Amino acid sequence: MATETIKVPDLGDSSEVEVIELLVSVGQSVAENDSLLVLESDKAAMEIPAPISGVVKSIAVNLGDQVNTGTEILTLETENGESEADGGKEDKDESKESAGSGDESVDANDEQPGEDSDQQDTGKTDKSKDADNSGSKGKAGTETRILEVPDLGGEDDVEVIEIHVTKGDSVKVDDALITLESDKAAMDVPATDAGVVKSVKLKVGDKVAKGAEILELEVEAGSQSESTADAAESPADSTQEKEQPQDRDGDSRPTESPVAAGSTGKPAAEAAAGESRTAGADVYAGPAVRKLARELGVDLAQVEGTGAKGRILKEDIHEFVKSRLSSGAGAGAGTMVAALPEIDFSKFGEVEKVAMSKLHKVTAVNMQRNWSTVPHVAQFNEADVTDLEVFRKDQRAEAEKKGVKLTFLPFLLKACAKTLQEYPQFNVSLHSSGEYYFQKKYVHIGVAVATEAGLLVPVIRDVDQKSLWQLAAELGEITDKAKQRRLGKDDMQGACFTISSLGAIGGTGFIPIINAPEVAILGVGKTETRPVYRDGELAPRSMLPLTLSYDHRAVNGVDGGLFSSYLVKVLGDIRLLLL
Repeated sequence: MATETIKVPDLGDSSEVEVIELLVSVGQSVAENDSLLVLESDKAAMEIPAPISGVVKSIAVNLGDQVNTGTEILTLETENGESEADGGKEDKDESKESAGSGDESVDANDEQPGEDSDQQDTGKTDKSKDADNSGSKGKAGTETRILEVPDLGGEDDVEVIEIHVTKGDSVKVDDALITLESDKAAMDVPATDAGVVKSVKLKVGDKVAKGAEILELEVEAGSQSESTADAAESPADSTQEKEQPQDRDGDSRPTESPVAAGSTGKPAAEAAAGESRTAGADVYAGPAVRKLARELGVDLAQVEGTGAKGRILKEDIHEFVKSRLSSGAGAGAGTMVAALPEIDFSKFGEVEKVAMSKLHKVTAVNMQRNWSTVPHVAQFNEADVTDLEVFRKDQRAEAEKKGVKLTFLPFLLKACAKTLQEYPQFNVSLHSSGEYYFQKKYVHIGVAVATEAGLLVPVIRDVDQKSLWQLAAELGEITDKAKQRRLGKDDMQGACFTISSLGAIGGTGFIPIINAPEVAILGVGKTETRPVYRDGELAPRSMLPLTLSYDHRAVNGVDGGLFSSYLVKVLGDIRLLLL
């Protein structure tokens, strides 16, 4: 028997990497290539495999430790002669060569185990070599890499509307290379490496998808790209799926492959039912997966991991999103209804089949989900905005000086912000478990904007902290961005409350659908001048119809009435905004 010390292999450019999981315990038997522990850097998680088989005698690291290349991990008690992984192979080869280098009777298979061992010793793989393989060699000290379009979350044939670099430009990591536009929004694609542009592969108007080549970039040899670091997670995941890992007590547990899990329909069924894990449960996912989840707006607590030990893979995120879209975004079993029958309308007359845009389809799915899963209550009211309209018209000259258009909407935003502060029970979001809710301390309000592509809801942030002039200017900017479909993801996320105004379109009132996870939305009709009985006489007044829709799970009817009445009061006397 011999004792071997296992150390952290070459980590490339990474240093001070954290130990996030220990996969073995003292006394446990491990086979060659069994995972010993999991390390996590800023960009990726990686498992360290055993270079040889043996029994764990001692463990030198703990959870949370920061380690570097060469840090001692543990000691293994091995059979005699199994120390090749740490240099014994070279000694053995030298002794064979000295015994007779010209001995042709030696079986060619004698050297095979050593070669396999070298290939399987993944812990010794130099990441910089992998990086070199991703691009061709350029001049001394440099190499050429191809930058590609990243994962677009299922979007296909996205149009290139702007190219920000040309041949010879120097770019840094995260500098914008191109701008893509889908039916819903525009997005910049950043550089994952720093270097000099050698050639641009695209032109404005091209349709691209994931993996399309953007440009050639000349970078310093041996530098590691963000995409390479993120990809370091994938081999570990695939290795986990093929093996049966052992828990810390040494008991082996079978893993569930994505195919097997998908065949049972369990992840899709759970997603469709809107189920989630127990509140506060740990989520086992690497940095690249978490980044993808953030980009797609996915709550990892609701995703069922199909990797070893429940690890969430990128495939699980994509499958979760697909199942939500195909199942009406998670409508519960109690809301399922029979599908509409297929009808041949052409037998009644001439028809034209028109494809729905992506934005239209996404909006339809969201509206169906919100209407089906949120118990709506509608509160109707009218606000006397006669004095407000007089004041607004008096400010026209000042508005022209400031170069803004002072519409009624900035006043409505300020009044809603004031009312949300008075009644904070409307500024919440329910957790999917139904066990608790999130009380928000900020006031961000979404404003529905009709565009040629469909309905968009950009968000005005910190409404309570901005003046009427600031709100008027920001409304003008964000409305223009919406109509030009230049809104980014950040422009459409984080709202606490939504205003949907028909404005000059008309109508005496309507019931807006709540934009979950918000718990309320305000529908605003057209202001109408009509006689109103006040102070014992009839007088013409400007009356504004309002409809407050709210989630009855979060808000009681009394609260709905109080909120609506207070909002009417503030709109009727804007001096209350100063209090």
